Amino acid sequence: MLETPVPSWSAVAAELAALRLASTPAELHGALCGWLAGGGEAGADWLGRVLADPGLAPVAAGSALAALGEASRAQFEDRGFGFELLLPAAEATLGERSGALFEWCRGFLGGFGLAAGASPPLSEESREALEDLARLARAVPQDEGDEEDEDALAELEEFVRVAALLIHGDCVLGARHRGRLN
Repeated sequence: MLETPVPSWSAVAAELAALRLASTPAELHGALCGWLAGGGEAGADWLGRVLADPGLAPVAAGSALAALGEASRAQFEDRGFGFELLLPAAEATLGERSGALFEWCRGFLGGFGLAAGASPPLSEESREALEDLARLARAVPQDEGDEEDEDALAELEEFVRVAALLIHGDCVLGARHRGRLN
């Protein structure tokens, strides 16, 4: 079990609403994870950096957004690959869950672009994973489905999770290791 769990969907949604931000929890978490995977930091000012709005106040200590930043950073560093996506609970409809996954991907791409810039140090595998995330970001959620669709969504969630870890590995962990060798 992870020592720093991602806060609940409802806790993050409540803070976003209180701040009058139009982002969904999935989109914000995706943007934060993209930012971190591209080499960005999860300091108190991460919200303004990730949303490209320097006018946003730093996240309050002890808040769900502060916990989201800390948990996401810690999970990327977890050697047990305990990284998890902030998505609606399994009781949500297929449309809600698939839509949130596609929002997560859109957020990831934006946050990654802000942090990594135009020429990130990606392996061929990571470039392909980023292209696949871009395709998912353009996808349209499906309202209804059967067991096969549920299985496909679970596979996509796992792919997105692994893709984020792979990209983080190239841009952050790889850079860290290259720095030690030089």
